[in-house]
Amino acid sequence: MTLSPLARCALALLAAAAGVPLAQAATPAELLAGYVKQAGAPGSPERGQRLFNTKFDGDFNWSCATCHTADPSQPGTHAVSGKPVKPLAPAFNPERFTNLTQVEFHFKLNCKDVIGRECSAGEKADVMSWLLSLKR
Repeated sequence: MTLSPLARCALALLAAAAGVPLAQAATPAELLAGYVKQAGAPGSPERGQRLFNTKFDGDFNWSCATCHTADPSQPGTHAVSGKPVKPLAPAFNPERFTNLTQVEFHFKLNCKDVIGRECSAGEKADVMSWLLSLKR
């Protein structure tokens, strides 16, 4: 994916606001640290799991688990396209949460689809804290 200069600038500003240097955002732990810094509070795995599994009123009455399954160590299926979805938990899919651009894109898109708004930095920290707590 090629980003326009304006999109690259916006991404750099977002990364700086989140406390995540764009060039160094290569691990889930680094991304989590940025969301924690931006939120001003540590992430809660319990809140993250609850948010992940909550069905929100809206056009579809979805939760994150609708596509990712309640067990993010397992593959899921996209509810609309039927495409396979690789496990979301980084311990079970090392490619997850390694690219700030993709992480922000998917949080924005999926939070709007599921919750009806963008997720806060605290909500992102909560979900990531829970996903990072899942081990093999």
